[in-house]
Amino acid sequence: MAYVIALAGKGGTGKTTIAALTIRYLIEKRKKAILAVDADSNSCLNEALGVPVHATIGQLREESLATVRSGAERPGGMSMEQLFDYQVQQAIIESRGFDLLVMGRPEGPGCYCAANNIIRKYTDMLSEKYSYVVIDNEAGMEHLSRRTTHKVNLILIVSDPTQKGISTARRINNLIDELALEIDRRVLIINRASDEEFAKLKEGVKGLNFEIVNSMPEDKNIFQFDLTGKPVFELPPDSFAVKSLFGLLDFLKIS
Repeated sequence: MAYVIALAGKGGTGKTTIAALTIRYLIEKRKKAILAVDADSNSCLNEALGVPVHATIGQLREESLATVRSGAERPGGMSMEQLFDYQVQQAIIESRGFDLLVMGRPEGPGCYCAANNIIRKYTDMLSEKYSYVVIDNEAGMEHLSRRTTHKVNLILIVSDPTQKGISTARRINNLIDELALEIDRRVLIINRASDEEFAKLKEGVKGLNFEIVNSMPEDKNIFQFDLTGKPVFELPPDSFAVKSLFGLLDFLKIS
């Protein structure tokens, strides 16, 4: 089975940037098969990675439901499940050193529970084919309460340098315990924090079972890349964010 890394945290903390750079780390340092999963309904991991998306799980689900409703004939006499399995395989985006599966936003009304369940099912199935799986989850705690994030080797909970971000990280940590999720290691990253801010905010998570509480400095290169639409996956190797995250992942000794 794959080594699974999941990311969580409130919106706007830089979670997707850290997910993209984690994928880059695994490509450069581990050189094994990687599956990236964008489990956020507001998909943007592909932009951080610099790859186009031709299909999403949400879109495929809506198309499958439309086929059922219309009574249209399915190719080769496939069952609906067989057809959907085939479509999901076709939706996997192959890129530079990794494959990408995107949840996307269902076009029809209703909640995202079904799409989340589909993501979980196919992440489990596809994990057998990859050495690493990196899951960029939606903001907040919805993915945890719906049990999208489970059987995880390492969770990176990302906060910005605010009390609101730390409160969200604390709630996520507690929810992991309440739901008895299978998560081996928990790490908190306080992103864009000065030394003074980090020291103050670190006090707010004392006594929680984070293996490491780590800070990442503000990186002006990220702002410039966002401004010009360049993928953060291509940040220079001497960027503060790249050096900081790579140092953390080296320390964690991901197998």
